[in-house]
Amino acid sequence: MRVFLLALTVALAGMSLSPEFATGKTYVYRYEAFLMGGLPEEGLARAGVKIRSKVMISAVAADTFMLKLVDPEIFEYSGIWPKDAFIPATKLTSVLAAQLLTPVKFEYANGVVGKVFAPAGVSATVLNIYRGILNILQLNIKKTQNVYELQEPGAQGVCKTHYVISEDAKADRILLTKTKDLNHCQERIIKDIGLAYTERCVECEARGKTLKGAAAFNYVMKPASTGALILEATATELIQFSPFNILNGAAQMEAKQILKFLEIERIPVVPIRAEYLHRGSLQYEFGTELLQTPIQLLRISNAKAQIVEILNHLVTFNVAKVHEEAPLKFIELIQLLRVARFESIEALWAQFKVRPDHRHWILNAVPAIGTHAALRFIKEKFLANELTIAEAAQALLASVHMVTADLEAIKLAEGLAMNHKIQENPVLREIVMLGYGTLVAKYCVENPTCPAELVRPIHEIAIQAVARGESEELIVALKVLGNAGHPASLKPIMKFLPGFGSAAANLPHRVHVDAALALRNIAKKEPKMVQEVAVQLFMDKALHAELRMVAAIVMFETKLPMGLVTTLADALLKESNLQVASFVYSYMKAMTKNTAPDFASLAAACNVAVKILSPKFDRLSYRFSRALYFDAYNNPWMMGAAASAFYVNDAATVLPKAIVAKARTYLAGAYADVLEIGVRTEGVQEAFLKIREAPDNADRLTKMKQVMRALSEWRANPSSQPLASMYVKFFGQEIAFANIDKAVVDQIIQLASGHALHTYGRRALDALLSGLQLHYAQPMLVAEVRRILPTAVGLPMELSFYTAAVAAASVEVQATVTPPLPENFHASQLLKSDINMRAAISPSVSMHTYAVMGVNTAFIQAALLSRARVHTVIPAKMEARIDMINGNFKLQFLPVQGIDKIASALVETFAVARNVEDLTAAKITPMIPAEVAAQLSRETFSSKISRMTSSRAGGLSASSEIIPVDLPRQITNRLKLPKAFEKKMCAAFETFGIKACTEIESRNAAFIRDSPLYAIIGKHAVLVEVAPAAGPVIEKIEIEIQVGDKAAEKIIKVINLSEEEEIIENRNVLQKLKNILVPSLKNSTSSSHSASSSSSRSSALSKVRCSFTTDIKNCMTLTGVNSQSSAYSFEAIYNKAKYLANDVTPAVTVLIRAVRADHKVQGYQIAAYFDKATARLQVIFANLAENDHWRICADGMMLSYHKLMAKIAWGIECKQYETEITAETGLVGQEPAVRLKLTWDKLPRGMQRYAKQLSELISRFAHENGVSLAKVKNVRNQIKLTVAVASDTSLNVVLKTPKRTIYKLGVGLPISLPFGETAAELEAYQDNWADKISYIVTKAHAAECTMIKDTLITFNNRKLKNEMPHSCYQVLAQDCTPELKFIVLLKRDQAQEQNQINVKIANIDVDMYPKDNAIVMRVNGVEIPISNLPYQHPTGKIQIRQRGEGIALHAPSHGLQEVYLDLNTLKVKVVDWMRGQTCGLCGKADGEIRQEYRTPNERLTKNAVSYAHSWVMPGTSCRDASECYMTLESVKLEKKVMLHGQESKCYSVEPVLRCLPGCMPVRTTTAAVGYHCLPADSNLSRTEGLSSIYQKSADIQETAEAHLACRCTAQCA
Repeated sequence: MRVFLLALTVALAGMSLSPEFATGKTYVYRYEAFLMGGLPEEGLARAGVKIRSKVMISAVAADTFMLKLVDPEIFEYSGIWPKDAFIPATKLTSVLAAQLLTPVKFEYANGVVGKVFAPAGVSATVLNIYRGILNILQLNIKKTQNVYELQEPGAQGVCKTHYVISEDAKADRILLTKTKDLNHCQERIIKDIGLAYTERCVECEARGKTLKGAAAFNYVMKPASTGALILEATATELIQFSPFNILNGAAQMEAKQILKFLEIERIPVVPIRAEYLHRGSLQYEFGTELLQTPIQLLRISNAKAQIVEILNHLVTFNVAKVHEEAPLKFIELIQLLRVARFESIEALWAQFKVRPDHRHWILNAVPAIGTHAALRFIKEKFLANELTIAEAAQALLASVHMVTADLEAIKLAEGLAMNHKIQENPVLREIVMLGYGTLVAKYCVENPTCPAELVRPIHEIAIQAVARGESEELIVALKVLGNAGHPASLKPIMKFLPGFGSAAANLPHRVHVDAALALRNIAKKEPKMVQEVAVQLFMDKALHAELRMVAAIVMFETKLPMGLVTTLADALLKESNLQVASFVYSYMKAMTKNTAPDFASLAAACNVAVKILSPKFDRLSYRFSRALYFDAYNNPWMMGAAASAFYVNDAATVLPKAIVAKARTYLAGAYADVLEIGVRTEGVQEAFLKIREAPDNADRLTKMKQVMRALSEWRANPSSQPLASMYVKFFGQEIAFANIDKAVVDQIIQLASGHALHTYGRRALDALLSGLQLHYAQPMLVAEVRRILPTAVGLPMELSFYTAAVAAASVEVQATVTPPLPENFHASQLLKSDINMRAAISPSVSMHTYAVMGVNTAFIQAALLSRARVHTVIPAKMEARIDMINGNFKLQFLPVQGIDKIASALVETFAVARNVEDLTAAKITPMIPAEVAAQLSRETFSSKISRMTSSRAGGLSASSEIIPVDLPRQITNRLKLPKAFEKKMCAAFETFGIKACTEIESRNAAFIRDSPLYAIIGKHAVLVEVAPAAGPVIEKIEIEIQVGDKAAEKIIKVINLSEEEEIIENRNVLQKLKNILVPSLKNSTSSSHSASSSSSRSSALSKVRCSFTTDIKNCMTLTGVNSQSSAYSFEAIYNKAKYLANDVTPAVTVLIRAVRADHKVQGYQIAAYFDKATARLQVIFANLAENDHWRICADGMMLSYHKLMAKIAWGIECKQYETEITAETGLVGQEPAVRLKLTWDKLPRGMQRYAKQLSELISRFAHENGVSLAKVKNVRNQIKLTVAVASDTSLNVVLKTPKRTIYKLGVGLPISLPFGETAAELEAYQDNWADKISYIVTKAHAAECTMIKDTLITFNNRKLKNEMPHSCYQVLAQDCTPELKFIVLLKRDQAQEQNQINVKIANIDVDMYPKDNAIVMRVNGVEIPISNLPYQHPTGKIQIRQRGEGIALHAPSHGLQEVYLDLNTLKVKVVDWMRGQTCGLCGKADGEIRQEYRTPNERLTKNAVSYAHSWVMPGTSCRDASECYMTLESVKLEKKVMLHGQESKCYSVEPVLRCLPGCMPVRTTTAAVGYHCLPADSNLSRTEGLSSIYQKSADIQETAEAHLACRCTAQCA
């Protein structure tokens, strides 16, 4: 074999195998090519194009040749393959003859095609057909190799090509095979439109392909010494596509070419008399197909006139309701505008701009043109004041996302952004600025070598904003850079991040967050570079927790490798900030459940990391930051969706600081972040609940600042501005954002309460009274996604997806008011008027979706087209009357004529072939005609039968179409002949004369192959119709409500006692017989069940308190009528008067009736009666039909202030079914409780079934959510719910059903229940319900700090021992923002060893201290007797009251929920919105227990004693009246220290309590403090060195003596 190959190689090396076309000869070939699209199975519809011609090739110069077509013919195909034949497109061939018969010139040397030349008159489409022929001639033959591969240029690009050369020695022929892999191309010719926002999912494509193609060329050549002659060449190309996975079935485009040698002539091919221009190379050239939509073919002769015609059609036929074909007409308008010249569009605008309807359609269509002409048009018209702000905003927003980004469009957007008219309007400037970034991003997708100059103007804006201190302007610039996502912006953005630039330190925190978020789109292009920045931000523990969490979001989106994920996990083990730890841990844990392919490696890494981390992070409460992630991905379908939500907090408040939610979709090997919404609520809670204006009292501020100055190195926290902001992103691009600050809120309040609101209201009312007619239509091109790629034939193959929708609404309203309103009326006058209103509303929507695969050119189209059309019309005519004086309300629905079909949906798939010269001859063939489907079904069925039964019925023929008699039954049941699914469902509402029908029809190709693609292909239809029901004519449907004395006049059907007695009398005999045969049946059953219930209590319930383990009757005490007497009273009152109609007039009557032409009564009546004497309410629902006795009777009675009972009966005369409901309040133990009991005797079967399902659902919910459940036999036919108060903010809940007992103790509440102390505290607010609600909300979520003796429990629930210095104040808790809303000081009296409290709040000083075994209070130095409490501050926002043995101060609007002091306990509570903003001994209330011990200068100490002493207010003189004789100072370590081999002296970096000069300690303790060490020989002056010692780092940790009590000499200074 090796010898043979060697011989062949030597033989071939001696001759040239490159094709040769000798000078002086014309080579004549027969050429035939076709391109066909459809499903691979025969017998289904396909669409295609065929070209047939003779081809003549002759040389005109060295390496230059002419190619000419002779007798070219074009055919089109739309039919059943292979039964139907191609149809000649005679008219198209004759029109294109001039171009097809024009010879082209091309360079050709050694089998390689070079430049191509053609006259200007030859269109790009025709020239591409020539390229298809030249593509066959492209041969890169190597003399020394017979099998090789290379990247070869061709019509489709530079693709991987394999060559195999062999020789037929007998026939003297060379056989050459060339195959192209179109999936591995160095440079693939392809055009994508509308895919700029999608990202390629490489991992998804690794699991399955949606588009795959290959081509094979076979050549038979006759060798010669100077070159080979191609005798025959055939090419076959196959491209498969499926939106899912091609392995599960795909549609295909098949191309075949045959070039066969005929003869050699001596007549050369002569070029025409025209200039031959260089028209590129062999590679395909895109032409007019970019402007041609594939869903319809238009013959455009006069674009302007055709636009006017379409425009008039859209305006005329979309007024009352939307036309079914409106979306297609809108797409047609867009296509015509794309072809029209800019001057024509301007002329069109000048013609129609004064006509509102035409103007509206033009402004909606112009952005969809998709070129920079759209932006230019909008810019020019806005600057010329021809567009309103609203019109410009809508048009610009649509344009920046629909326009194809090129340098011209970017330049236009830049000019708009800098224009003063745009800059003056914040909304327009925001749209244009963000749009500029979007255009840059789209341009960079199309052009990988995207110049950095495009984002440089935004860099300059950002730099200038920093220089001017304009943070809002800087945020806008960062958002623009985030949209652009250009890697060149990485370094400029880093300058605004802490740790990377000096300017960042002075920037607000919001700027840092937005700068980090701006990295996300850059990370899609440069993940490694962004990773480095994000990791540094995250690892810097000095940064704000929110910024670190945002950095974590950016990190995870870069798909972190295993190493970095492990690094993060290791960092979390040492993380001191629980917000950060909770967020990252929850993110990692959520990612472990990821199924999306692109995050598979990250999911695996997170799975390892979660195992490393401690599960204790799972136990953190909901107040800590969280990341949630959910996804679902189907590999066979290559479809999926993912949703993520980020809950970012920084102080464990109820309302988080930020929430971000994002949705992502996966389809066909790509993904897109469809929607993202982010909301920041920083300061919102505080703005609503705190006092509006803190009293700016000089004395108050002076006193508080004196306290602050006394503390060592105190630093205020930045105040949280009342601010909310949000942003919205579509497809990864931010389209809008808004900041809501105090100024915006004030403007809204001013607008809502000002004169303008009254003016607008008057105008609206005047419009209604004069008659309002509104017709509105809104078109939208929702999606235009196209992929165009060349085929071997030279014709383009296109994959397209279009969705267009038009929504229309017609509204007519006419109102009258009696008596007429005066000019300056007040809204309250409407309450004394008779208002009559007529309205006709007709909303309608039409939506078309098209999916196309096939040939699309300006001359001919041949494609598979799947079309989905949805159309809905819901008309309504109504008349309403409101007579406020007489209490009558009437609403009438009038019939709408001419509309029966209210909704329809139709999905069809066709094979379409049409050419522009003969559009009337267009042929459309359903993909699966009914008769073909039946034939294919039988064949498929027979083949399945033979495969499944080959082992059982060996003699069965594969072609058999008859089911054998002996075939196993289970197989015949599974293999039934598929039929079209057709179903019609109707429901008639005879009472109102309405009949609704739904028709469903479906026929698809799933019987051929069970896959999603085959299931879609076919025909599916849904139709919903509403029509009058058979029977009397209904004129209108009327709903009338009458309230008050005239309600009785509206009663149509009277239900009274006499009627009931008559019915009962007729049944006396049956009732007596039943009583005899079944004595005491009900009582015995009830007692037996009660006994079984009490004897079978679950052991699980035994651990619960008595009141919940036994029947609630045994533990609940009622403060009113007892249970038995109450029940008796109810029955007695009920039996005395079953129907109140005999004794009481109705309070309310409601009639819902159909007004018939024959005036017969038809409908329903609801009557409500109220008997004040018995506090009884009765509601009766009845059918107005004369012989219909089915009704609902509901009776409710308030038996006492603690008990309500209700009885609901329904059925014939309300006797078939009955339930009783009892609600009562009482006590469980000493706590308030409420019980709800539902009993019944008999229920309908349907209700029983739903009740059983509900019971199972409740049980499942209980099991999944940690609710206790026990199977116990309780009382039959009874459900009992008991809710008892466990604490101010929690409840104990028990639910007993006949077979189960479900209970949960300590169910948390978001409010503090108004019982006990809370009820007393609410008395101060009297009737101010807003303040009451605010109070119970703030109290429920307040952070609490307590101190009992020397043990202090901080806001974060950290316990420490506070060794208090005598007579010196400590800051217990304070507002640490510059506002200084409150300070709570603690002091221990040296003589009595008892705690004293001083509260500085608003403009008062409150002292609370023990005296004579009681707590005494002074306000501003004046003692207030206990008898004068409660004390109310003049503003009403501060109250002081006695509670138990102590005194409590409440000031929630100032941030201080409660300060309480008694002889044993001290308690401080701050409101939820103060979390993270407090400081002092009680801590920051931010949930960060690992960072609890923070000193006034924000240093984190590890020692509780040192921490407590740092908050002591030192004395200034030993003669001070406060008797505080201690100060805080840095102390020197007495012992010698060798640090790093050098003798050092050390000073404490934390202040230590010491007696003042001239005083001596009488009580001391030890505190572990940090020391900073210096060389022993260094000089450290006390004034210079020690003043900054607290800023130094700690080198060693040692103990120091701290003084707790001092005694001073008489001679002290």
